[in-house]
Amino acid sequence: MKLIDTHAHIYLGDFDSDRTFLIESAERVGVTKILMPAIDIVTHQKMIETEASSGGIGLSMMGLHPCSVKENYLTELALIREYLEKRKFVAIGETGLDFYWDLSFKDQQYEAFQQQIEWAIEYDIPVVIHSRNSTDECIRMVSKNQQGRLRGVFHCFSGSKEQANQIGELGFYLGIGGVLTFKNAGLDKVIKDIDPRYLVLETDAPYLAPVPYRGKRNEPSYIIYVAQKLAEVKGMTVGEVAVITTANAQKLFGL
Repeated sequence: MKLIDTHAHIYLGDFDSDRTFLIESAERVGVTKILMPAIDIVTHQKMIETEASSGGIGLSMMGLHPCSVKENYLTELALIREYLEKRKFVAIGETGLDFYWDLSFKDQQYEAFQQQIEWAIEYDIPVVIHSRNSTDECIRMVSKNQQGRLRGVFHCFSGSKEQANQIGELGFYLGIGGVLTFKNAGLDKVIKDIDPRYLVLETDAPYLAPVPYRGKRNEPSYIIYVAQKLAEVKGMTVGEVAVITTANAQKLFGL
């Protein structure tokens, strides 16, 4: 069985003491690739170093997280452009909008998101979208820019069935992670009737660990619990879920 964790921050300090072990643990449950979304200037170099030491399992994205859009966002974007001109990345991200924590830089979030969408089109790579408290706004941004060449995933999707269908109609995927296993989240009911060809698996490690590890540090090996829950929800076997979601990730990210 092969699985792909399409979103995990394994380069963060949470994993400095056991990063090699967690990669080996992920491989033991069938994880063949771990895609690493960028955050900002503070972590870019550590992410790239982690990729280099991961034995080929870790692949870097490049982007600016919406929560890191501050006064220096133009400097951040300029650095991202430099990185994109130097080497290939598996995706632009994570980018998007976050209207949960702080709205002080709302306009700048839109500007940074638009720029990164344009880079995804220019470099012909997917865009990985963070959409906390902003799913409708992110859908509108994608729709505005979708002329047949834009592709990507709504990371950590936890929206409605209507939003899920809109995202699929735009040619985008839904990133499904630990929230699916949360008893009262309701994501299982939303996903039940969504075509699995629109789904990819993720952990968002070290965040949002699935049951039975909820509240603890998440890691890529826990993706198996997401796959098991998705299989239960869809009335499929875990093997079938693995085949479909892995093929989806391979197609989307060109793996």
